Amino acid sequence: MIPMKKGSIILMASVAPVSNGIMPHAYKVSKHTMVVLTKNLCIELGASGTRVNCISPYGIVTPMVMGHLTMEASRVEELVYQSTNLKGTIWKANDIVEAPMYLASDESRYVSGINLVVDGGYSTTNPSINMVLRDSVS
Repeated sequence: MIPMKKGSIILMASVAPVSNGIMPHAYKVSKHTMVVLTKNLCIELGASGTRVNCISPYGIVTPMVMGHLTMEASRVEELVYQSTNLKGTIWKANDIVEAPMYLASDESRYVSGINLVVDGGYSTTNPSINMVLRDSVS
């Protein structure tokens, strides 16, 4: 990318760096590191024309996620839907594909150093994952 004077690097984090609550420390730190690395690489590689961005998705029902939970996938989707403020749509794993497609495209040629949080407004309206879990149990 440096010799070509253009390119796009997209890192993947999660909503963990922008929310609080119960989650393994190593997971949260590793995802936060991706956001910080995005900023540093943006500064380092910008002069070569290489854009660096990060995507932080919220809860998506995947086999990996379901391997850590004891509830049905439909219940997880319901909890995700209830915890976001963007109503009228339930997002699926395939929906997250649009974010890197945009960031890799010429449409985002002047976008670099951002953490694109794709969470249906979750991190804006919920201070912690604990609240979502507590409210779902009560």
